[in-house]
Amino acid sequence: MKTVTLIPGDGIGPEVTTAAQRLIDATGAKIQWDVCLAGAEVFKQGLPTGVPDETIASIKENRVVLKGPLETPVGFGENSANVTLRKLFETFANIRPVREFPGVKTPYSGRNIDFVIVRENVEDLYAGIEYMQTPGVAETLKLISRKGCEKIVRLAFEVARSEGRKSVHCATKANIMKLSEGMMKRTFEAVAKEYPDIEAHHIIVDNCAHQIVRFPEKFEVIVTTNMNGDILSDLGSGLIGGLGFAPGANLGNGIAIFEAVHGSAPKYAGQNTINPTAVILSGVMMLRYLDLSAEADLIENSLLYTLEQGRVMTRDVVGDANASSTIAFTDELIKNLGQKPTHTFKRDYKHLTI
Repeated sequence: MKTVTLIPGDGIGPEVTTAAQRLIDATGAKIQWDVCLAGAEVFKQGLPTGVPDETIASIKENRVVLKGPLETPVGFGENSANVTLRKLFETFANIRPVREFPGVKTPYSGRNIDFVIVRENVEDLYAGIEYMQTPGVAETLKLISRKGCEKIVRLAFEVARSEGRKSVHCATKANIMKLSEGMMKRTFEAVAKEYPDIEAHHIIVDNCAHQIVRFPEKFEVIVTTNMNGDILSDLGSGLIGGLGFAPGANLGNGIAIFEAVHGSAPKYAGQNTINPTAVILSGVMMLRYLDLSAEADLIENSLLYTLEQGRVMTRDVVGDANASSTIAFTDELIKNLGQKPTHTFKRDYKHLTI
C-alpha cells in the first residue's frame, strides 16, 4: 500500500481532486491518502509560505503528491505556495503532455497532436530574484546553470525513450541571450550525443511557437527553459481544448508533485460544473510514476472511451445547455472502467528514468 499526500487546493480544487481520487480508488489501486492543507486558507492564517509544517512533513514522508490548484490571495503571503513547494523539494522538471482528445472539437481536430513539453522548473527568470536598481528601473536575474540544463535535457531524452518517441526539439532564445539560453543549447547538443536513437533538433523559441501553431504534429518532445516552457505549454493546451485537458507533473530526485496546469477558478467553486480531466490525467501520470500501469491504463482508456461516445461531456466541451456536472462526468468514467476506445491512438509507456 502506497501513501500519497493529497492537497485538495483552493477554489475548484476540492471538486476536481475528489474526482481523481474517486477514479483512482475505483480501479482498486493500492493507495491510501494523507489529506493536507496548502494555499489560501493557510495564507489567511498568517503563514507567509502558504504551506504548513504538517504538509511539508507529509510530503517528505510520502514523496508523492496529488495536488489541486492553489491560490495566492492578494494581501496575504509573499510567495506562491506552488513556487514554495517546487523550491523546497527541488522539483527541477515540469512535464506537460499535449494531445488531441476524441469528441473535443477544435480547429486542430484530426491533426493527431501528441507532444510533451519538458520545462526546467526552478531556474531562469522564475527563480524570482529581482530588485529595484533605481526608483524607476527594475531588474530580474535570469539564472541558468549547466547542471540545471543537463538534468532537464537528459530527462527530455528519457521521456522520449519511455514513450517510444523519435525526436526531441530544444527551444531557446540563444540567438539573443548567447550565454544563458546559449548554455541550454550547448548542453542539449552535448547530451544528445548520448542518445543516438533519438533525433535532436534545436529551434529558436519564437519560431517554435510559430511552428506549434502551424504544424503541431511535427513535434514529439520539446525541452526548454522555465519561462519559455510556461508560455509554450499554455499555447499547446489551447490547441487541444483548453486547460481543462492539460495535466502536469513536477519531478525531482525521488519526489514528484502531480497537478493540473489550470488555476483555482474561484468564481466556479462549488458549482459542480468544472471539467476534472486535467487533474484526472495528472493522476494517471502519478500512477505510471508509481509503476501502477494497469490502473493508469484503466482510467485513460475509460476517459478516451467516454469522450469518443460523447454522451456525458462537461461545459467547456459542449456548452452550458448540454453539459453534465463534474460528479456526473466522474460517475460516467467510473462506469466505463474496463472499456477501451475504438479509434483513438493509445501510446505504450515504459518506466521513466529520472
